Amino acid sequence: MLAAILTMTWQRGSPAVAAAGTPAPDTLKPPPGVASTVPTRLSIANVDFHTGEGVVLRIRRLTGDMLGAKNGIVDFDDITSYVIDVSSAEVGMTGEDLTNLMNNHVFAYPGSPLSHLHVEISDNALRQTGRLHKGVDIPFDMTASVSLTPDGRIRLHATRVKILGVNGLALMKALGLSLEKMMDLSKAHGVTVKGNDLYLDALELLPPPRVRGRLSAVRLEGGQLMQTIGSLADSLAPHQSIDPTVSNYMLYRGGTLHFGKLFMTDAEMLVVDTNQRDPFDFDNSHYQRQLIAGHSKTLPNLGLEVWMPDASTLGTVASAGAGSTAPRR
Repeated sequence: MLAAILTMTWQRGSPAVAAAGTPAPDTLKPPPGVASTVPTRLSIANVDFHTGEGVVLRIRRLTGDMLGAKNGIVDFDDITSYVIDVSSAEVGMTGEDLTNLMNNHVFAYPGSPLSHLHVEISDNALRQTGRLHKGVDIPFDMTASVSLTPDGRIRLHATRVKILGVNGLALMKALGLSLEKMMDLSKAHGVTVKGNDLYLDALELLPPPRVRGRLSAVRLEGGQLMQTIGSLADSLAPHQSIDPTVSNYMLYRGGTLHFGKLFMTDAEMLVVDTNQRDPFDFDNSHYQRQLIAGHSKTLPNLGLEVWMPDASTLGTVASAGAGSTAPRR
């Protein structure tokens, strides 16, 4: 099960050491015969999953498969090396998460028509403020209802718009304009506009790793944009864990994993939050810091159970928060 376990020994680390920075990726080449055509089965419960640039996915439950996109290996040190096919999930995003997603990823390109965006979720509506670039910067304030289209996209229907402090919907109607005519989103990532509605491809919007799946429901709840993949019953059903005492975890089974100096074939690894009292704060792009500050044990079947502290307890990494418009949790 462990192809090169002698090349790496995990011991309990020091948060002070981990906070100093993220180690450089390992340069070892895969040993012969470790590539796998079998996907890695993934199960996640109660994890705040940082995908980079201040974007956090608040995963209540998720099941799916991880596929090695380059050489048959799911390489945690290369977030472009694998794809996650989600079969069922219940995932939330706060206004802060959406703010960072829009500013640091979706509209972070030269010539973007929108900037300085800020998203709030309240009163069963999504409010977005920012600047629209049409020769000059035009402040706008838009409140929208949220629904799901038949093809699985999120529709933001403008119910109230203020432009330069006046009724924007009435002004646009009088001038024969619409958001579609005012915004060129041809270069935007995962978002389109038609009439006065914005359409979001929720998974295409995300920074790496690539996630595939289809939304089956969307709602605003508890200050979050909640997204369901698969049936709600499946996404909220209790999952089987190899350690029944934990509730915040990520479980990987099958396929080949690479992390640090270790290659694990026919993988079985449970990553567990050392603090089970709140969701597991996991920084995917800088997981090594949490690994160093944690500890692990080898299971009787030669799998691994890895305990990690929350990323928020280890200080910040300069590159992790670059460009973020809101503080990290």
